[in-house]
Parts: sequence; C-alpha cells; structure tokens
Amino acid sequence: MAPREIGGRPVTHVAAHPVRSVIRALGRLWLVPVTLVAWEIATRSAAQPFFPPPSAILARMHEIWFSGPAAHLLLTDKALGDFGPSLARLFGGWLAAAVLGVLIGIAIGCSSRLADYLDPLIELGRAVPPPLLVPFFLALLKLGTPAQLATIVFGVIWPILLNTVDGTRGVDRQHLETARIFGFSAAQRLRQVILPAAMPKIFAGLRLALSLALILLVIAEIFGGTGGIGYQLLYAQRSYLYPDMWGCLVMLGLLGYLLNSAFLLLERRVLAWHRGARQTN
Repeated sequence: MAPREIGGRPVTHVAAHPVRSVIRALGRLWLVPVTLVAWEIATRSAAQPFFPPPSAILARMHEIWFSGPAAHLLLTDKALGDFGPSLARLFGGWLAAAVLGVLIGIAIGCSSRLADYLDPLIELGRAVPPPLLVPFFLALLKLGTPAQLATIVFGVIWPILLNTVDGTRGVDRQHLETARIFGFSAAQRLRQVILPAAMPKIFAGLRLALSLALILLVIAEIFGGTGGIGYQLLYAQRSYLYPDMWGCLVMLGLLGYLLNSAFLLLERRVLAWHRGARQTN
C-alpha cells in the first residue's frame, strides 16, 4: 500500500521530523557532562573557596531545596518559600506586561494618529534602563511585591509592545479590504484578520520579554525584596555561603532554560498553522 500523502509529502516524513529533532537534541547533551567534569577538575585544582566544585554546589542544592517529601515533588519548605513567590512575581509581571503591551500595540498599529502622539513617549520610556527605576518604584510603592512587579512590567513591556505594533502594521492590506467587503465588523477584523497575522511577531516579543522578566526579577528582589531567589542570592553572597550563592545562580540558569523550552513548545503548538502556511507557500 502506498503511503498517504499530506501536502504532496509522505506521512512518514511528517512523523519523522519530531523524531529527528529529539535525536539532535539528545546529541547535544554530551556537552553537559563534559562541562561538569571540566568544571569539577578545574575548581578542585584551584582549591579556591570562592569557586566551589559542582559536586559541592549540587549537594548543597539538594540539601536546601530538593530533599523534601515525595508528596511535595521532593521540594523542601525553603524551596517553596524561595521559588513560589519569585515565580508568582515573574509570571504576574510578565502577564501584566503582555496584556498592556498587546492592547496598546494593536491600538498604535491600527491608528497612525495615535502612533504620532505616543511614539515619542515610547522611545523615551524604552531608553530608560529599568534597574535605574528600582529606587523610584521603592519610594513610590514601598518595599515589597508592588515595587518588584512595577520594575518587571516597565522593563519587559517594550519588546511586546514594539513587536505587536510591527506585527499589526504588517497585516496585508488586501486581507483587511477583503474583510471589509464581506461586511466584517471592526471586532471581527481584529479577531479573525489582525491578531492571527500579528501573532508570530507577538510571540517573538513575549519570548524575549520572558527572559528579561527573569533578569529583572532577580534585580528587583536583590534591591527591594525580603524573600525569593534573588534575595537568597544576596543573602548567601553577604554571608560568604559560596555553595549557596552558586546554587542560586545554577537554579536561575535552569529556570531560564525551562521557561524558554516551555514557551517554545507552546509557541510551536499555537503557531503550527503559521509554519504549515509557510511550508505550503
């Protein structure tokens, strides 16, 4: 029996593509143990207290964060106290920036007059380094979560906003005219024409903003926090607990990798139609 075809290609080719991607991903993992072994040898040879070996860092991470009961996924109470508030601030600030950035970006992209008014303010705002505004937010909102959320929102809204504006302006005018001819209302044009066309750009901005949100979270917790992984990093550094400090750095790297991987998986699922359309063309 001849294999079924999709878009002129055998089904076996479509099914094999994810398999090849997994094999390539596994093939790249050889660098991780090689790096860990080289790190272990170098730090033990140097014998510097400021640079503990990865075995000591991992042992300390297990002791303070991952030695809890199985019912809590091996997470200790300290892990829940450190990671929970940080992740809540991270996603809270990122989601707030996403909503504001997409709404304002679509409005600017659809209205040239509004763009003329707001473009100078946008260029001014995105030129200000967000860490410099931490003292301002602390004075305005006091120490704690509100100031940290404000820092994250202000810092990560710009890539979302600018990518949304770019994606909205890039919508094919023929598609919009066709929608008008068929009697689509403004809301229908927004939902069925503008948003799908701008979605790849919006997702690109959201992905960049997620990485920036993690960085700004740490900065906000260091300068204006009383808890969270950023605060624990500062406490370990000031207390000369170098395995703890390096453990926080490793956790931040792992968290960034996991967040990026999860977002890429979500993006592939949501924008599967877009990749299929490009392959067809």
